[in-house]
Amino acid sequence: MEKRQLLIVSKDQELIDKLIEQVSVNLEVTSEKSIHVAYNIALNLLPDIIFFDKTSYNKASDFRNLKNFKSTHFLTKSFLIVYGRSEDLLIMKKRYKSLIDEYLPEKMNMDQITSILLKNSSPKNFNYWHECFMGLFNMMAQPIVLLQQNNIIAMNDAFKKTFKIDKLDSLKLTDLVNIENKAKVKTSLRNFARGKHMKAVTTTSLLIHDDKLRNARISFSKLSRNVTDQFIMLIDFSGEEYFIDEKVGSHSDQVEKCFKENSELTDFSFTKREKEIIGLLCKGYKTKEISETLFISPKTIEKHRSNIIKRTNSETILESVIYAINHKLVDFPVS
Repeated sequence: MEKRQLLIVSKDQELIDKLIEQVSVNLEVTSEKSIHVAYNIALNLLPDIIFFDKTSYNKASDFRNLKNFKSTHFLTKSFLIVYGRSEDLLIMKKRYKSLIDEYLPEKMNMDQITSILLKNSSPKNFNYWHECFMGLFNMMAQPIVLLQQNNIIAMNDAFKKTFKIDKLDSLKLTDLVNIENKAKVKTSLRNFARGKHMKAVTTTSLLIHDDKLRNARISFSKLSRNVTDQFIMLIDFSGEEYFIDEKVGSHSDQVEKCFKENSELTDFSFTKREKEIIGLLCKGYKTKEISETLFISPKTIEKHRSNIIKRTNSETILESVIYAINHKLVDFPVS
């Protein structure tokens, strides 16, 4: 298992050597004498623990520099320990109470310090990639959102400004997609969540503020291979904005095309085998029972189920069956 990271900020080499000797089996230790350099190291390293030795620094400005170690979202998860003289620690408790996680007096022995370091080196229950994204995305000029499937659960300032949206209020990505592309984008999201790929790209028209439409290339990227339904979406606009005319019939050709495309979903008939499988599903048969009844393998049945779901643009086989019955795509009585 990968070791947790400890960053020691101190000019006292003897103290550094003692700490390394005590914790190096459990922790990966990095040390630095310069506070400015240590801050840059912390940004690159994202240490689990930062050990700041105040006894090595006596200037008033050193207190101010300490703020840097909790100044960005990247480092808020680091456990900041300050080691120093009792009088210094009292001042720091008053001024930097919200920044410092633990104070260790100079008189504390090495075994006690080691115990505290190891106690706070256990894995924390958070996703560092997710935390880094949350720290970065407000700095980006590009509209970006964090999605849980079709639901928007976080959006950056550029997105809020572009779409004139301040509150989420159960907002879905497809709420912002032009009507012709809603089904396409929803299907893309579902397929991406189910698939093994970490990235995906599609194009669509997005409805932004004041009834304007803009063509866009939207890119999806999963936060983790272990979290399949939560991902980042980045928007790249192309071309100029164009308005939706409020006059009746101004976009009738566009709307007619949309209705035509959607109505064509029912312009097909299931194969004989698919109808047999739907019929048995309606009777409550499981895959194994269908296999025994139709004398086909469970793998073949799963393939048919997948085709049925895909052709009806559904998310589950139950939705597909209901769709088939409602649209009279099956010609058998269902009791």
